[in-house]
Amino acid sequence: MLVPNTVRVDSRVQKEARSIAELGWDVTLIGISPDRRRYEGTLGKARVQLIPLPVGIQQRPHEFRPAWLRDPLAYPPGPKAEWKRQDLRARRAEVIAAKAAYAVVDRERPLVPRTAKWAALQAKRTGFKVRTKWTRMRVRRSEALARKRTEMDAPLDRFTTAFWAKLMGDRAWRRLDPDLWRYELAFGKAIDEIDPDIIHANDFPVLGVAARAKLRGRARGRDVKLVWDAHEYLPGIRPWRSHPRWYVSQLAHEREFAPYADAVTTVSAALGELLQRDFGLAEPPAVVLNAPTGVDGAALDPDQELELYDRKSGRRLWAPLAEEDGTLAGVPSLRERCGLGPDVPLMVYSGSDSLQRGLDIMVRALPSMPEVHAAFVVSKPNGPNAKALQALGEELGVLDRMHFTPYVEYFRVVEHLSDADLGVIPIHHWPNHEIALITKFFEYSHARLPILVSDVKAMSATVRATGQGEVFRAEDTEDFVRAAKAVLADPDRYRRAYGDGRVRLDEWTWERQAEILSDVYRCVSGIG
Repeated sequence: MLVPNTVRVDSRVQKEARSIAELGWDVTLIGISPDRRRYEGTLGKARVQLIPLPVGIQQRPHEFRPAWLRDPLAYPPGPKAEWKRQDLRARRAEVIAAKAAYAVVDRERPLVPRTAKWAALQAKRTGFKVRTKWTRMRVRRSEALARKRTEMDAPLDRFTTAFWAKLMGDRAWRRLDPDLWRYELAFGKAIDEIDPDIIHANDFPVLGVAARAKLRGRARGRDVKLVWDAHEYLPGIRPWRSHPRWYVSQLAHEREFAPYADAVTTVSAALGELLQRDFGLAEPPAVVLNAPTGVDGAALDPDQELELYDRKSGRRLWAPLAEEDGTLAGVPSLRERCGLGPDVPLMVYSGSDSLQRGLDIMVRALPSMPEVHAAFVVSKPNGPNAKALQALGEELGVLDRMHFTPYVEYFRVVEHLSDADLGVIPIHHWPNHEIALITKFFEYSHARLPILVSDVKAMSATVRATGQGEVFRAEDTEDFVRAAKAVLADPDRYRRAYGDGRVRLDEWTWERQAEILSDVYRCVSGIG
C-alpha cells in the first residue's frame, strides 16, 4: 500500500492496512517520513515504512534559470541575492569601523595625513551608499521576480504552460511539476525490494510510482496488479497548492497512469460513476466507504496502534498509546478537554481546518447563540488556520467559547465525539464535496450526534431522508444559526433516527468495507 502522507493523519489508510492484514493478506504500508529519517514499524499485523521524500527535484526548470528577458537586473535564482544582502551588512560594519578608527587614531595626526585619511573615509562612505542603493534595488527586483514565478499569471507564463501541455500532452507534468518524481525516488526502490503481488495506490499523487513499479514487476516476470483507490475526484477539488501549474500537472499525471489500474476503488457510487465516465472503465469502481470501525476503541489490543521506530537509532517516532501495564491509555472526553460540564451546549467539528471546510461560519454564528460553545478537533490546534479562526473569534468577542484540540487515534474518534450535542459539516460547494458522504459524516453518525450539514448534494440528501439532522445554506451564517437552534432545541428528536432504523449504522462500519476491499484483492489476483 502506498500513501502520500505520514499515515498517522489518514484514518482510511490505517484501517485498510490493519484490517486487510487481519484478513490474512501480507501487507506493507509505505508513507512519507515527517523528517529526514527513515522509520519502520507495525500497524497491527501490517508492516509500515515511512521514507523521506528527496529535496531538489521539486523545482521547476524555469525557477533556476536566469531571467535575462523578463528582468535583467534581478539576481539569478539561488543564494546570490541573500549573499548580497549579507555582504552589505559586512561592508556596513567595515565603514563603521573605519569611522571609529578615524575618530580614535587619525584625528591626532598632522594635517596632511589626517586630510588624506578623511578623504579616503568619505570615498568609502560614498561608495557604500551607492553600493547599498544598487544592491537593494536588485534584491527587490529579485524578490518581485520570485513572486511572479510563483504566481505565474503573466501572459508569458500562461503561454508557456499551454505550450508544454499541448506539446507533451499527459506527459507535461514532467516539465510543469517535477515534484511528482519525488514519490518515485523515495518509494520506487522500496517497492521493488518488497516485490509485491498487488500494489494499492491511495490517491492520485502515488498513482504514477505504482504504475511504474507494476511495469518493472512485469518485466521481471511477475504478474503484478495495481489497485487504485481514488479518494477524491481530482477535477472537482480545490487545488492543494496555489501554483497554477500544480492542478494542470496533477490532472495530466492522473490521466497518464489511470489506465494501468487493474481495479479501482473509491469512496462513493457517484464518484465511481464519474471515474468510469472519465477513464472509460469497463465496470464501476468498488465503493469502500470512509466508515469508522464498529468495534469500540477500548476493545482494541494495544498492539493495534501505529508503532514506528527510527531505523538507525531505534527511537520511537510518536508517543505510545499504551500505559505501563499494557492497557490502552484513556482518552479524555471532548468535554474534559474543553473544560465544560455536561449541561453546556457544545457543537463540534472534527477534521481538516482548510479554508474550503467553512469553519468560520461556526465562529460567526456564536454571537447569535450566547450559551453555545464550539470545539474544533483538528490536526494542528496551533496552526495558521486555527489561529486565523481564533483571531476572528477574538474580534467577535467569542474566543472564550472556542476550543481547539488535537486529533485522537482513528479508533477513538467516535468515543471522543459522542458527548457533544451537535456535529457540524459546514463545507463549501466544490464538485468533490457534492458526491460523497465524508469520513466525519460516518463518525458523527456512529457517535449518535445530530448532524448540521451545508446543502452539498449527497450529505444534505441523506440528512433530509433520515432525519438525523438539519441542512443549512452553505456560507449563510443566518441560516446556520436557524438550523443549529432547531437542533439544540430538541436534540433527542434527531437522535431517534439512530435507534428506529432510519440510519443503517450496521452498513456504515469499516468491517464491512474491509470485506469489500478484500474481495477486490481476490478478484485482481485470481483467488477464489
